[in-house]
Amino acid sequence: MTDVDHRFASPETQPYAPVTGNLADLLERVLDKGIVIAGDIKIDLLDIELLTIRLRLFIASVDTAKKAGIDWWETDPALSSRAARDALTEENERLRARLDALVGAAEETQGAAR
Repeated sequence: MTDVDHRFASPETQPYAPVTGNLADLLERVLDKGIVIAGDIKIDLLDIELLTIRLRLFIASVDTAKKAGIDWWETDPALSSRAARDALTEENERLRARLDALVGAAEETQGAAR
């Protein structure tokens, strides 16, 4: 058997080339392509499953996420002013319909009492 001393190896003989680029390049590549990190946490006691937590993390740019069909931030009223306006408009329409129904029921009741 032979032992190889890698302490004084030249960069050309290293098994892996050194990583070139900086954090900005790496971040741009990750956001452009997207990255998924998935994991499960499972807690068992005597072969009885007590708790399972599934974690999924998708890191991407907004454009990449939209291409993947993920756009929940556009419909969440806490994150989108347009979604908040839409939610208020919808609630207003429901309340008006309910008020019209109540007024109609009250008029029928008054008409029947006469």
